[in-house]
Amino acid sequence: MAGAVVGYGGLWPVSRIALEFTPPFWYAAIRISIGAVILFGILLATGKLKLPTRHDLPLVLSVGIFMMAIYTLLMHVALLYVEAGRAALLGYTTPLWVLPAAYLFLGERPSRRRLLGMAVAMTGLAVLFNPLTFDWTDSNVVIGNAMLLGCGLSWSVAIIHIRRHQPERTPFQLAPFQLGLAAALIVVMALIFDPLPVWTGSVEQIGVFAYGGIMGTAVAMLSVTTCVRYLPTVVSTVGLLGTPVFALTLSVIFLAEELTAGLAVGVILILGGIALVSVPQRR
Repeated sequence: MAGAVVGYGGLWPVSRIALEFTPPFWYAAIRISIGAVILFGILLATGKLKLPTRHDLPLVLSVGIFMMAIYTLLMHVALLYVEAGRAALLGYTTPLWVLPAAYLFLGERPSRRRLLGMAVAMTGLAVLFNPLTFDWTDSNVVIGNAMLLGCGLSWSVAIIHIRRHQPERTPFQLAPFQLGLAAALIVVMALIFDPLPVWTGSVEQIGVFAYGGIMGTAVAMLSVTTCVRYLPTVVSTVGLLGTPVFALTLSVIFLAEELTAGLAVGVILILGGIALVSVPQRR
């Protein structure tokens, strides 16, 4: 979970910087391709590279399409219109969709303490995302925020599938194939809608691609699929709300986004909710 929070949390402000000089679909395609190559290389070097079994192909498709391709496309376009800190908050509304679905389809019944933690964390998210602070008359802003809500819904589909599926390969062995599928789909979209990117070789450009490929894709994606697979749904989905907190913190420090009292209260509530759901149950 720590790898997911740090990797994906840093990815939001880094992507915001990258989109200043790279078309959104091409940045997504390149960073995901870098992540896939890294994971393929590690598996090949350790002798653990194996093709997914027929049983695991549906999981490759759902994670590759919903968790990576659709989520990433919506995220990168939305970042053209929404500040990185706010975008990360809306992009992680996943618990709103996952927890009811986990109850209905997986029969998971969280304890009262974890339900309280979820309520506290979601209250913090509501405080952080104050709809009164942006211009509803700006169609780009409205569309951008709607895309970010779609991010949370798309991720939820993959999370529920991960929880229901009993894989024959490990998350590490499946991850590069899931990333490879996502990269291929996004390249097609980039060729259709984006101009070709211009490579300058600047330190900033190398940095955003390196972080996006290594931490924001390889480490983060492997981390999130692992923690969703092995942790209870409430713990993983609410714990991942640490991601927008980390993204918001970096955005305030490095992108000069404003830190208000409301943001501070929201962060405290989210961290408190994460603590409540993460403490192990007494046996």
